[in-house]
This record gives sequence, structure tokens and C-alpha cells, in this order.
Amino acid sequence: MFGPGLNVAFASGHKGGRGIIKTGKCSASSHWKLKAKSDDGRIETEFEVDENRVGKRWRVTIARNGHVVFRGIRTTTAPSGSFEARRMLAGPAAGSRIVATAKSLQSGETCRAALAL
Repeated sequence: MFGPGLNVAFASGHKGGRGIIKTGKCSASSHWKLKAKSDDGRIETEFEVDENRVGKRWRVTIARNGHVVFRGIRTTTAPSGSFEARRMLAGPAAGSRIVATAKSLQSGETCRAALAL
């Protein structure tokens, strides 16, 4: 999915009453967090990237089982220099794989997060 030179650190995560939360490091100094949980027959999904710099634009994609469910541009905001992309996905959570990616339009830094429900 990504070309040579992509450097993505291993992700950590846990599963609990809040659903599944995974965290990791992007290809430079930014960090990501991907959360997903079942909510009344749907999947509440949240992808966050923290760059610690305000006003930076990122191209973001979220996919479920290989099908894109969100594609757009997000801008980091004050006070933390991060952005969020949230989506409520139709259908049951069981067996779902969520993959979220982000690429900085300024620096080219990339983030890739994934989790399975």
C-alpha cells in the first residue's frame, strides 16, 4: 500500500469497555491514535494525529475491510496541534478491520494505523 521509505513504528493498543484503542508513531515526529467501538449496531471510529504544530494540512483516508469510508483534508488546530476524523460506520463491528492513513501536505510525513474488531 505504501512505497519504499515508509517508516512506521509498531503500534500499541488495548481492548476494553471503550472499545479498541491503538497508538503509534508516524514516519517523522507526529503520533497517531485510532479508536473504534461498537455503538447500537454501528462502529464509532476516531482517528487522531498529533503533530504539535497548528495550521498544518493532512490528507486523510479511513477504510473498513478495504473499502474507503472517508477521504478528506484535515488541519491541525490549537491548542494541541492535532486533528481528528470521526465516522459512524454502518453494520456490525465483528470481523471488521479499520485502516486509517494520513499524509502531511507540507512535509510528506505519513501515518498508518490499523485495528481489527
